[in-house]
Amino acid sequence: MIGEDRTIPRILTIAGSDSGGGAGIQADLKTITVLGGFGMSVLTALTAQNTTAVKGIHEVPLDFIALQIDAVAEDIGVDAAKTGMLLSADIVELVADKVKEHGIRNLVVDPVMVAKSGDALLLAEAREAVRKALIPLSRVVTPNVPEAEILAGLEISDRGDMQEAARIIHGLGAENVVVKGGHMPRSPVDMLYDGRDFLDFEAVRYDTPHTHGTGCTFSAAIAAGLGCGHSVPEAVRQARSFIDLAIRHALPLGHGHGPTNHFAQLALERERRIMVEKLEEALGTLEDLKPTYLLPNVPADLVYALPRAASVGETASFPGGIVRYYDGISAFSPPDFGVSPFMGNLLPAMTALFPTIRAAINLKLVDGFVERAEKEGLSVHGIQWTEARGSGGALEIKFSPAVSDIPPDILRHEGGFALEPQMIVCGENPEEVVDKIVLMVEGG
Repeated sequence: MIGEDRTIPRILTIAGSDSGGGAGIQADLKTITVLGGFGMSVLTALTAQNTTAVKGIHEVPLDFIALQIDAVAEDIGVDAAKTGMLLSADIVELVADKVKEHGIRNLVVDPVMVAKSGDALLLAEAREAVRKALIPLSRVVTPNVPEAEILAGLEISDRGDMQEAARIIHGLGAENVVVKGGHMPRSPVDMLYDGRDFLDFEAVRYDTPHTHGTGCTFSAAIAAGLGCGHSVPEAVRQARSFIDLAIRHALPLGHGHGPTNHFAQLALERERRIMVEKLEEALGTLEDLKPTYLLPNVPADLVYALPRAASVGETASFPGGIVRYYDGISAFSPPDFGVSPFMGNLLPAMTALFPTIRAAINLKLVDGFVERAEKEGLSVHGIQWTEARGSGGALEIKFSPAVSDIPPDILRHEGGFALEPQMIVCGENPEEVVDKIVLMVEGG
C-alpha cells in the first residue's frame, strides 16, 4: 500500500487557518495536494477573514499546538514542513523547539507578518523570535520585500538592497534565502541566495488585484518540492511556475483581494488533453472536406491556444503543419505544444486582444473567398504583422481600425516580401474555425 511504502511525500504546514480559503493552511493544503504531496496541518490560530479584512483572530493554546505537531510527527512523519502565521513569540519558540525535537530538516519559513488587507498576523514582539529561534532552522526562508526590510533592518529600493537583505538574513542562520520581488517596481524578480551565489527567477506582473495567499502558496510549493526530493533551486523554480499560473488564472471572488487559483495547473493539464482531442477532430473534418486549393505554399497551421496563452509554448498544433497528401490533406504527426513558430506566436498576440479567439488557421487568400465570407455574415478585417526586435519570434500586430470593437472571423493579409497573401480564419476553438471554412466552401 502507498501509506506503507511512503511513496507520497509527507508535507506539514504549521500555520493559521483562513476562513475565506485563499491563504493559510487552506491554500497550503491545496497546493501540496496538486503538487503530489500528502498534506498535513497544525493550526496555530483561527482567523475570521475574507478578501477584504481579517475580522478576528483566535490563538490556539500552546499545549494544543504542541500536541498537533507531536501527533503528526510521531506517527506519520514529515518529509518537509513550512511555517506560516505564528502570531506570537511563544508560538514561534514552541514551533522551533518542536522542529528540533522531531528533526525536521526541510523547513520552509514564510515569515508572515501582514495580510493582504493590511491586518497584522505577527505581533511586533514576535519578530525577534523569528530571527533568533526559527530562521536558523530553515532550509529556505521566503520574505517579501517588506518582511525582508524588517528582518534585515534596512530599506529596500533596488536590486542591490535586495541582495544585501538576503546576505543579512542568511547571516541569521538560514541555509537559503528567497527575497520575493513582487513589491518592487517593474517586472518582479525573486532572488535566491545560498550564501555564495544569487539566482534570479524572473516573473510576469499581472494586472490583477486577486493575489490573496500568494506567499502561503509559494512557500507551500517550495516545501512540496523539497519533500519530493528536489534541490532548492528546482523547488523554487517549480514554486515560481506554480504561483505564476495561480495568479494568471486568479479567481475574482469576493469584494477585495480575491484568491489565486491553486487548481490552475491541474485545469490546464486537463485543458491540454482536451485541446489535442479537439484538434484531431477538426483535422478529421478538414480531411473529409479536402479543401486542397485553400492550402498555402507553406504548411497550414491549425493552432489552438490555452486560455490567456502568452507564448508559443502554450499553443498546440500539428508538427510540420497540414499539407496536401495526394488528392487530399493530412498531418503526419499528432498535435503537440510549442511546435508552430509563426502561428504559435501570432495567436497569443491575437488572444491578448480578443480572449475569445483561441484557435486559428492560415490559408491561401483565394479570389472570391473573402467576399464569400462577408456574404455569409463573417467579419473580415485586414491585418499586418512584424516581428518585434529581439523578441525571439513574438509578433507586433496591426489591425484595421474596425477590429478594435469586434473579434474578427477572418483576417486578411495581402502578403509581402517572401510572404504570400493569406487569410487567417479565427474562432473560439478548432471546431468553430473549421465550421467557418465549411461555410465558405459550401456557401459558394
